[in-house]
Amino acid sequence: MWAEYRKRVILEDDAILVLDKPVGVSVMGERHESDLVRMAEEAGERLFPVHRIDKVTSGVVLFAKDLAVHGGLTRQFNKRTVDKAYLAITRPGGLPPEGRIDLPLSVGRKNRVRIAAPRESIVADLTAGTWTVPAAEVFDQVPTYPSVTTFAVREQTSSTALLEAHPLTGRRHQIRVHLAWIGHPIVGDPLFDKHATGRTFLHSWRLAFDLGDRRVTVEAPPDSSFLAPIEEGN
Repeated sequence: MWAEYRKRVILEDDAILVLDKPVGVSVMGERHESDLVRMAEEAGERLFPVHRIDKVTSGVVLFAKDLAVHGGLTRQFNKRTVDKAYLAITRPGGLPPEGRIDLPLSVGRKNRVRIAAPRESIVADLTAGTWTVPAAEVFDQVPTYPSVTTFAVREQTSSTALLEAHPLTGRRHQIRVHLAWIGHPIVGDPLFDKHATGRTFLHSWRLAFDLGDRRVTVEAPPDSSFLAPIEEGN
């Protein structure tokens, strides 16, 4: 099984391995079925994930091959010196060409990530392309996490919009929650559509990080199944 996933390697050297992860497999920690780290280990290869993307998300995932390299890479994510770009397909209507979603997150019932404020407190300025909440409206009874996502509309049809999204912070489910709470959930996202079938249209597209004395940029172009809703809408 791991041999099949290894065919999706984008970049590899003695220190790192970058994989184009398909939809439907976890990076690590899956309790009831195999994940990439476990499959690699069972095949005799030890990998250390530098970051995670959701099981329903496809695209770039970075692994270190030893702990010494892993520590330096994870610090870059913690310090937010990496550049992350995702592609997401949402429903159109009312989206400005560019936007900045500055909405704190919290974890609610059943471990669900949500905006850390009442929905009606979100202030949308479509002229400026911003979504914020007043500080006084942010929950104070639970831990909250400042979270910022920027986006640009790359293409739009009558039924779908293709966004390039940049999570400036790296919270769990951040892009998915941010887009849903401003009224533009990702197509096929089971977090917000109980009847969703097929894939979730969120793709980890590009990642840039430092490795030694060089800046490395990797890219996983989306496949035809990801772009199908846009093509069908044209």
